[in-house]
Amino acid sequence: MLMAAALPLAAADIRVVEEIAAKVNGDIITRGELEETSRDIEKAARADGFTGAKLQDALKMAWRDALRERIDELLLVQKAKDTPNINVDGEVARYLAQIQTQNKLNDSDKLAAFVQENFGITLEELKLRKKNEFLSQRIIGQEVASRVNIPEADMQKYYDEHKSDFVRQEQVFLSQILVSTEGKTPEQVAEAEKKAKELVSRARAGEKFNELAQVNSDDTETASNGGYLPGGYKRTDLRPEIAELVFSQKKGYVCDPLKIATPPGFLILKVEERYEAGQASFDEVKDQIQQTLAGPKVEPKLREYLTKLRVDAFLEIKEGYVDSGAAPGKDTSWQDVAEIKPQTTTKEETLARRRKYILGIIPHGRVGAARPAAPAAAPPAQTAPPAPAPPPAPNPPGTETPLKQ
Repeated sequence: MLMAAALPLAAADIRVVEEIAAKVNGDIITRGELEETSRDIEKAARADGFTGAKLQDALKMAWRDALRERIDELLLVQKAKDTPNINVDGEVARYLAQIQTQNKLNDSDKLAAFVQENFGITLEELKLRKKNEFLSQRIIGQEVASRVNIPEADMQKYYDEHKSDFVRQEQVFLSQILVSTEGKTPEQVAEAEKKAKELVSRARAGEKFNELAQVNSDDTETASNGGYLPGGYKRTDLRPEIAELVFSQKKGYVCDPLKIATPPGFLILKVEERYEAGQASFDEVKDQIQQTLAGPKVEPKLREYLTKLRVDAFLEIKEGYVDSGAAPGKDTSWQDVAEIKPQTTTKEETLARRRKYILGIIPHGRVGAARPAAPAAAPPAQTAPPAPAPPPAPNPPGTETPLKQ
């Protein structure tokens, strides 16, 4: 009877253990992660029509390079987080805002449900994936792409041959902070106006607008995205007095508080980007062209940079696993020292760690940048084509912002 009573307790204490494949500085990579990456790549390959021998070849290549790709990702994210002045919260906010705009998702609950259904992960996991992806791109741009020189004559030639690619509509991209006065006494309204003016001064003095919005804006929906308003606006999308103001200013302009009636409060706007209608000049798109032409030259330079990161890293790989991007002469043999790291980890610990450093392909699609600009740099090459993006949709009605007519 005692044995029988003890059985349920023993079963409840069983913990799923995952095999550790590699240690990368303070992080680990498990076999389960590599298998999950392979499954994601298989889904993407099948979605793109890969079958038979072609599919099997893609899967063999994916498994062969899975550990290399995961080590690459961790090293880039670790380096970006250790580099001062790299912050990608704004890019993540714009990415999520683009999903909301394209799919007419007017609140965070609908966005979370959409992400779960279309990407197979939680909204928080998607945020972390995109954050680490943007961190990788930023460090690649700063440490690799910026050092690839493209002669100006080559860029001018590309511009002359692709002018139709650089025709723009007049558009403005905005962020906002709303200091609400709803239900407030005259004294409280005066305090709200004082607060709004102080926020403008702080933004103009150099504090990050998205961080000020997250902490101070009473419009909780846009505050969660750093105040960023989804999509670009044409003049006819905005109230006439607001359109006249923002279309006369340059990128980075922060306006004085505007007293508005619906919703009641003081509105602060920042011009994130503004495009004139018509043909963009060579100087306006020069950086974009430079990134396009640098792409083919960046990949070998990136491999060199990742090799250097490996040389400088604490890196151990368990027998039976191969890093196809290994640094020549680097000893990455597994050391059986329990104090350093065990050879196994629990599934629970792995999930907690992956929430911190998760990165990789998104199984069911991607959504492009929130505004028509080239990425900071080309990300590392993928081993299989990405899955198709969710279908775009027109901008939703302007009930979520006081800007529209």
